[in-house]
Amino acid sequence: MAIAQMSKVMIVTHRSEAAELLEALQDSGIVEVLDAEKANVSKEWPELGVEMKRPRDLEEMVSRLDKSISFLKGYAGKDDQTSLFNPRVSVKRSRYSEIVDGKDALNLLECAESTASEIEKLLMEKENVLGKLHTLEPWKDMDTPVEEFCALQTASCFAGLMPHQHFDEICVKLSELGAAVEETGSGGNMHACVVACLRDAAGDVQKVLRGGDFEAVNFEGMKGTVKELIAGYKARLVEAEKGVAEARQGAGELAKDRLSLQILYDHFQNLLGREVARAKAPATESVILLEGWVKKKELKALEGLVGKFSASTVSTIEAGEGEEPPVEIENSGAVEPFEVITRLYGMPNTADIDPTVFLAPFFALFFGICLTDAGYGLVMAGFFLWLSRKMKSDKRFARMLLMCSIMTVIAGALTGGWFGDMIQKFAFFNGGTPDVVDTVFERFRVGIMRFGFDPMEKPMYFFAISLALGYLQIIFGIAVGCYNKFRRGDIQGAIFDHLTWFIWLNSLAIFGLAKTGKLPAMVGTVALFIAIVPAIGILLFSEREGGWGARIGMGCYNLFSTVFYIGDVLSYIRLMALGMVTGGFGMAVNQIAQQTMGVRYVGWLIGGVIFVGGHVFNIANSALSSFVHSMRLQFVEFFTKFVIGGGREFEPLKNKYSHIQISDEK
Repeated sequence: MAIAQMSKVMIVTHRSEAAELLEALQDSGIVEVLDAEKANVSKEWPELGVEMKRPRDLEEMVSRLDKSISFLKGYAGKDDQTSLFNPRVSVKRSRYSEIVDGKDALNLLECAESTASEIEKLLMEKENVLGKLHTLEPWKDMDTPVEEFCALQTASCFAGLMPHQHFDEICVKLSELGAAVEETGSGGNMHACVVACLRDAAGDVQKVLRGGDFEAVNFEGMKGTVKELIAGYKARLVEAEKGVAEARQGAGELAKDRLSLQILYDHFQNLLGREVARAKAPATESVILLEGWVKKKELKALEGLVGKFSASTVSTIEAGEGEEPPVEIENSGAVEPFEVITRLYGMPNTADIDPTVFLAPFFALFFGICLTDAGYGLVMAGFFLWLSRKMKSDKRFARMLLMCSIMTVIAGALTGGWFGDMIQKFAFFNGGTPDVVDTVFERFRVGIMRFGFDPMEKPMYFFAISLALGYLQIIFGIAVGCYNKFRRGDIQGAIFDHLTWFIWLNSLAIFGLAKTGKLPAMVGTVALFIAIVPAIGILLFSEREGGWGARIGMGCYNLFSTVFYIGDVLSYIRLMALGMVTGGFGMAVNQIAQQTMGVRYVGWLIGGVIFVGGHVFNIANSALSSFVHSMRLQFVEFFTKFVIGGGREFEPLKNKYSHIQISDEK
């Protein structure tokens, strides 16, 4: 449960076996290979070359496969083997090798591309025909063949659409110019019309038409009457629709074998990854230098892997000046699922300590307190238990929320929350006389409540618990920071950045409790005298650079920043607020459901729907709020006390599968 120790390595391989070595490294997934820009060897020997030749053929193949898979996905229907909980299909290794080594998948790819192209072509044809029909529709009553239309020797003719609002006005202006207007049909709010005039007046007529938003229609390339043209285009439309239907049916048949393309995509995607790594590595004419990082515990495995290649060798090297190794956190058991929270924040610095083990109990506890409803916790625990069993991919998030749900059950039981106040609200139905089941539940609730409290009756008790938990986590964070600096040998930092604050804040807390009568006055006096020592340490040594004037000035500011710690503690009031809001909303749902149940005949049904729907909404809304605010308390109030952050995540060269997961045959 710590940050993995890293070793810098240099792998030297002959070009003849570089491809096979990279494939073996990718299969093992234990080495992060640096490109020439990040590798120190390139800085020490600038004369080293870099191939930097993009594997365009592989990139093109990956792109083609991706497009074809996306195309066929729309026609997979019930044959789609993936689901929300199982996004990748399990494939036996023998099947994987068969697809990769064979030509069937490549033939399928060509068929898919051809079908997609055919469908696109037919859809464009269909769209074009529909456009022609839309253009011809207003002219369907015109009997003159369109090729003879406007074929006049001494006159000019204009065909087009004129807006309804300008039609009468334009007709008057055209008649003044000696032009004739013949309306042949209409389309929506437009009039299809033909305007004829002498050639000498054609220019003036065109100006009038442009002023009236006249839309000219062009029949160029068409022959026959409009009715004949419409009939021909409708026949073409039928043929296009038939062709689309047949092509889509063919796509549906191809989609049944879509898994072959998915296997091929993942294969070429991984091949592209290692080809890019090889192309970007520094090299000579005959040797490729693979500089990178590996976990110390996997160094022997790497040496054994490289040792299988006769023209390759691996050795450990020193990291460059100022070079930071990548960061990988390693946890197990109940702590591992909470890595989700740490990774959302960002990887810790190499000088940090892995915060996951410290945040896990606090996050689960705060999540439970924000919900404070045992009924909700049971529902969520059942759901996330089912989800964790159903999911085939990463289950850490579901497992984390399962543990948070269990903590919700405990917190809810101790605060009397069972679907709000369900037990109290629905315990007595028969004229004030409880039945056996209701009595058992009520006694069960009362028995558990002996160890807890009702937040609605004792809100200040809940308030005090929230502040106490906040103070505890902040002080714990300071202690963790102190331990980490002691562990690294930074004695001054441990004492003056953490230990002094630990003693100072605790002394002030004890003094405050003594002033309120919670502790004897003598204890408070002793704490006040003890606080003088860390206060002097903060004043003089919290800033350890520059002259004494600047150091004391910053020390005064740092001592004043005690008020910021008070603000951090007050942030934990959100635990009480969210817990009471969850309970209050649940009580409101129960009240509405109880009142609705009084309706004759259908009251029980309506009340049941309100009860279930209201509580389901409250679970979803409150769980989201609990997750967000519990995470915020970790990031803003807790991590800032001991986590530097900014680490670069360890990214080894490994096989990545988007569509499949390979299973070994037994």
